[in-house]
Amino acid sequence: MIIVMGFQAGQKEVENVVAKITQRGLRAHVSEGKECTIIGVIGDKKSMAEINAEALPGVDKVLAVTESYKLASRKFKAGDTLIQIGDISIGGDNVVVMAGPCAVESREQLLEAALAVKSSGAQFLRGGAYKPRTSPYAFQGMQEEGLKLLAEVGGLTGLKTVSEVIDVESLPLVHEYIDVLQIGARNMQNFQLLKAVGRLKKPVLLKRGLSATLEEWLNAAEYIMNEGNYDVILCERGIRTFETYTRNTLDLSAVAALKYLTHLPVVVDPSHGTGRWRLVAPMARAAVAAGADGLIIEVHPEPANALSDGPQSLNPENFQVLMQEVRAMSVAMGRKG
Repeated sequence: MIIVMGFQAGQKEVENVVAKITQRGLRAHVSEGKECTIIGVIGDKKSMAEINAEALPGVDKVLAVTESYKLASRKFKAGDTLIQIGDISIGGDNVVVMAGPCAVESREQLLEAALAVKSSGAQFLRGGAYKPRTSPYAFQGMQEEGLKLLAEVGGLTGLKTVSEVIDVESLPLVHEYIDVLQIGARNMQNFQLLKAVGRLKKPVLLKRGLSATLEEWLNAAEYIMNEGNYDVILCERGIRTFETYTRNTLDLSAVAALKYLTHLPVVVDPSHGTGRWRLVAPMARAAVAAGADGLIIEVHPEPANALSDGPQSLNPENFQVLMQEVRAMSVAMGRKG
């Protein structure tokens, strides 16, 4: 249920409605907009009916939310969510770029990659410190040392950092060093991890599961938001289909659909979405054209020598060309580059 307060309703009326909600053992989520305040109510439907919210002072109307995801729905918040990370906004007119190597391999490799993506216009440095790989024999990442290097290099270059958290146990460590917590595709429905990052006040980049529907994906976001963390960024990274030429099938229709269904920002990962570096640039352009709020792209100083995901990684020269194309596409779409 969503309670829409009247445009003249003050803080006292809002607090009164919230009190009525919590007295019934329900949870209230308040969203303050420019024109009105919306209160999302989560819990037992019978208890909701007993509130008689329409009769409360300051209430304009009450709406039912039929979707299983409530807080992530456009019905809960009509305007786009803007997530502020330092001086960078994700959402709205901005198109942000997160770039860097799949895995942190050394200080020299990470610094070279960071300087390259920074000079080309990226705002975030991505890099894996913990690498959950399909094969147990593949490189598993530098772990805490990798996190320290990300924090150091991010500070040196002025780039915000993005890195994956793989379990609840390592979450405090990743939270200490990293600006944006990434939940990988394999953990999209790790509900204990989702609830744990939901209790933190740090932005979360939630990747779509390998075979997840949009509803399942949005419900995963709901787990995070229901714990109080509304700074969720959705990341389309391709889904598993019968196609074998590409690593995954990049579902750009999901971008347009999500823009209709949810107020949360959406970024696209054309590196994992295709698995082939030659396809990354055209799919990045297409993602911006579809309405994506950002891109996350793998860039390595020497892709041929990368310890993971070399075939889908751009070198610095190719990334610079991609950034020029993305800026041109962003302007053409009426966005900021």
